[in-house]
Amino acid sequence: MPMPQSMRALVAGEVGEPADVLRLESRPVPTPEAGQALIRVKATPIHASDLHVLRGRYGFTPEFPTVGGHMECVGRIEALGSDTEGLKIGERVVTVAVPAVPGPHVAGTWQEYLVADTRRLLPAPDNLSDSDACQLAVNPLTALLLVTRELDVQPGEWMLQTAAGSTVGRLVIQLARHLGIRTINVVRRRDAVAEIKALGGDEVICTEDEDLVRRVAEIAGPEGVRKAIDCVAGHVGAQVSQALAPGGEVMVYGALSTHRQTDPAALTIPLSARSVIYETKVVRGFWLNRWFGTSSAADALRALSQVRDLVADEVLSIPEGRPFPLERFTEAISLAETPAHGAKPLFVFDDGRNEHHG
Repeated sequence: MPMPQSMRALVAGEVGEPADVLRLESRPVPTPEAGQALIRVKATPIHASDLHVLRGRYGFTPEFPTVGGHMECVGRIEALGSDTEGLKIGERVVTVAVPAVPGPHVAGTWQEYLVADTRRLLPAPDNLSDSDACQLAVNPLTALLLVTRELDVQPGEWMLQTAAGSTVGRLVIQLARHLGIRTINVVRRRDAVAEIKALGGDEVICTEDEDLVRRVAEIAGPEGVRKAIDCVAGHVGAQVSQALAPGGEVMVYGALSTHRQTDPAALTIPLSARSVIYETKVVRGFWLNRWFGTSSAADALRALSQVRDLVADEVLSIPEGRPFPLERFTEAISLAETPAHGAKPLFVFDDGRNEHHG
């Protein structure tokens, strides 16, 4: 079948609310250059961070107009530039579109075709559904990197995490069980406790009616907890730092408490200076974009391969996404930020092959 000359793309003309600034446009199909592959996109998720990029409220701002979607997708190689040995037309691959920081912005994923650096392509085995494959490079990778590389949590050790019911939180629980790590999981609502325990969380603290610092001390005893991950920030993030044993470290990888906030006072973590100084605690940030920007392509693909294998072996379970065509983007974007929406919305492109098995 001959290659089409044009394709559909979801383009934001300027910074603003995604539903207001995004338009479905026709664009020419790009041509891969040396070291690049042309990918026909099959499925790509809508992450909250994708929407924050368009609002100008993320860690980088692309040049506008820009194609939406800056994280990940799965597709098939349609054409190859020069210097692309080892890859073949028709091969199914995961594309990591996360922009390296510092570095150039990679083509947005919310379009039918995109060009990608071949060093950022990971083969996707047939036993991975499109839904699983297009969600490997952000949440499962974040969980793996935080637990193993950033904090190096050991079997038998306690690890404290906030927002345990979030996508990354659930993956951390699954990974910790696999690695023999004990988790203390913080949730906001009492009705989430039973679900987190059923997932395999060892202990659950509900901030609705429990004191986080006191409960951590009761659970962990005199040795305490030395390692934590936090994606809430604000007051809860400060409590996590306070709850850690001397010399403890918390990795902050998100700020859910500041979601849609513009008040500068809400965008803080009010740490106790005495606790940080006298107990020599560390608060450190983690941003996947920066990790990609500072890792070699080979190291990034090694970590991604590890994640792919954990998902393929069903150690990590990614909830099935909910497919949307590009035309229904307003509905899909709305779903992406609906509290407790359940399924992650995915833009899917039908090329006549049904690969939503798995």
